[in-house]
Amino acid sequence: MAKKTSCPITREQFRASAKQVPITIAGQQLAADVKEFSTGSLGWYLNGKTNVEIDGVLVSVQIGLNLTIVGSKELPGKVDATVASDVA
Repeated sequence: MAKKTSCPITREQFRASAKQVPITIAGQQLAADVKEFSTGSLGWYLNGKTNVEIDGVLVSVQIGLNLTIVGSKELPGKVDATVASDVA
């Protein structure tokens, strides 16, 4: 069985210092927001819609993106799953 990866920061460091992550999709600049997921994991979240060109035709696409810090779920001090909220 593979060794678990430990998170190199504390939950408090994340809460105090994490910032939005810039993401570019089809040339459109977006921002993934800082998030504490209901699972207890830490990371960033982005959802929305944009257009992508295929053979000269614009198609509407839906974006759903999670960036999760590996090992963050096991950090002490996680939020109760029923009251997990965004950190801004």
